[in-house]
Amino acid sequence: MRVQRGVVLFVFLAVIGSVLGLAFAGSPGRIADGVSIDGVDVGGMTPGAAERLLESRAKKLEGVPVIFMAGDRRWRLTPRQLGVTADWREVVEVAQRHSGGFGPFRGFRRIGVRVFGADFAPPTRVYNAALEFELNRFSRALYRPHRDAELRLHGLQPVVVPGTVGRTLDRAPAARIVVAALAGFGREPVALPVRSERPMISAAQLASAATRVRIALSAPVEMRWGTSAWAITPWQLRSMLALPGGKRLKLQIGGPGANRYFANLRRALNRPARNAGWAVSQAGSVGIVPARQGRALNAPSTAAGLLAAALSSDKRTARVVVGTINPGRTTRQARALGIHGLVGSYETIYGGDANRIHNVQLVSRLLDGKLIAPGATFSFNRATGARTAAKGFREAPVIINGELQTGLGGGVCQVSTTVFNAAYEAGLKITARTNHALYISHYPLGRDATVDYPDVDLRFINDTPHWLLLRTFVGSFSLTVGLYGAPQHRRVVTDTRPLVDTGQPPVDHQPDPNLTQGRTVVVDGGEPSRSTSVRRRVYVHGKLLYDDTWYSSYRAEPKIVMVGAKPKPLPEPKKKKKPPPTTTTTTTTTTTTTTTPTTG
Repeated sequence: MRVQRGVVLFVFLAVIGSVLGLAFAGSPGRIADGVSIDGVDVGGMTPGAAERLLESRAKKLEGVPVIFMAGDRRWRLTPRQLGVTADWREVVEVAQRHSGGFGPFRGFRRIGVRVFGADFAPPTRVYNAALEFELNRFSRALYRPHRDAELRLHGLQPVVVPGTVGRTLDRAPAARIVVAALAGFGREPVALPVRSERPMISAAQLASAATRVRIALSAPVEMRWGTSAWAITPWQLRSMLALPGGKRLKLQIGGPGANRYFANLRRALNRPARNAGWAVSQAGSVGIVPARQGRALNAPSTAAGLLAAALSSDKRTARVVVGTINPGRTTRQARALGIHGLVGSYETIYGGDANRIHNVQLVSRLLDGKLIAPGATFSFNRATGARTAAKGFREAPVIINGELQTGLGGGVCQVSTTVFNAAYEAGLKITARTNHALYISHYPLGRDATVDYPDVDLRFINDTPHWLLLRTFVGSFSLTVGLYGAPQHRRVVTDTRPLVDTGQPPVDHQPDPNLTQGRTVVVDGGEPSRSTSVRRRVYVHGKLLYDDTWYSSYRAEPKIVMVGAKPKPLPEPKKKKKPPPTTTTTTTTTTTTTTTPTTG
């Protein structure tokens, strides 16, 4: 029975609902009552009529400005200025679908719209460049940066200056508001959203810092280092204080004044560490130069101690903090290398132009003080590196491809030859040596050594049980290279083969436009190709240690003959002799004629 009643009630309600739905369904071709678009009531209108109404109103308002406000500023903009347009057709279709549907269902939906209403905003388009231009204009006019509270010094007294609140345009919401206002039909003034920017540091936060500054500048601070002491006056300390500001709330020692003070303190206190070294006497003995620790000012720790003393009410004394720098080679380490006497040395005389002398002195400094471990190979190129202008090398005469030219690093071979001969006289094992392409008379015969980075190198081995120290001594006209270590007492015997000519110099004929054809002049006699060899035998306690021979072949230098290229002058033509002069006599005869006048 209850089921039957429920079915009857459901059917009754369905019928009543259908009747009501049909009663309020209205025409599907018209917009539901209670619908408005951008505040304009379009209820009961056909979509076409609603679209025409909205477009007509928008057309009338294209040139009518909307006033935008922010604080005491005003701006007037029209939809036409920003290219703002609304899609009325699309919003009408949306409104129609919102209250559409089949039969009774449409009626029920329209009942809700009629009771509660429904307002739709049209989709809009805007010329973005114009919108950005106007927003930038608003932003520049409205922008006011916030200012943090500041702590300033008036003489030695700290003063807190309060900060101010800043403001800036809230761009994203402002853009939406401007476009919506220009697309709509209202012309009331529109407020633009403005965001406040509060100070990051307030006056209350600086109050405690002001108290600390007042204490710091209340009296002098005494600085101590070792037995020395000196005072920093409040005015000196004033220039060294970094007052709170920005994101920093703490009082510090810093800024240009502190930098200057600690720079002067570094110059007075800092001392570089010194490695242990060797001093060589004229007799060849070697003494140890002791190592020395260095020291360096620890500026951050000293600044922290200075600030702590300045903020103290009673103990206003700060200590200068100095760090220790250990040497790279201690005196004990230098002594353990066993360097105490001369092993071998050699001297060569140098000269030439200023650039060549400069290069000799420069590469000598690069070699001076080099240490060679027992069993290690000394490489001239590795010890000196590339000869570049960046290192200070200059252009000077140098042999390139068998010809004397000008090149970077000319004069370096003077040093390599001297190093070779020092190792030669020391009786060391020499593993790489190359003679010059051309014969150079001022070097020892057959004992010159050229280098060319990185391919042509001079190398020898420290075959002694102790370290070797290479020293260079550059005088005003001579270079001496010494190898120092534990003297080995080796005996060196040298046999040098005389220099022999192996070929005549080639003849290089060169035209000379200033010389008459048929004439020749020898301007350079050239040099023949030559060769020689040097045999070295090294003895230790009468026993032969090494027996080496170095062969040297030198290229010929051409004989230069200038050949006349100027044409010979043509011989002058012979002049013809003139005949002797002849005398001619001329006789002149004069005839007189008488004329009688006629009378008529």
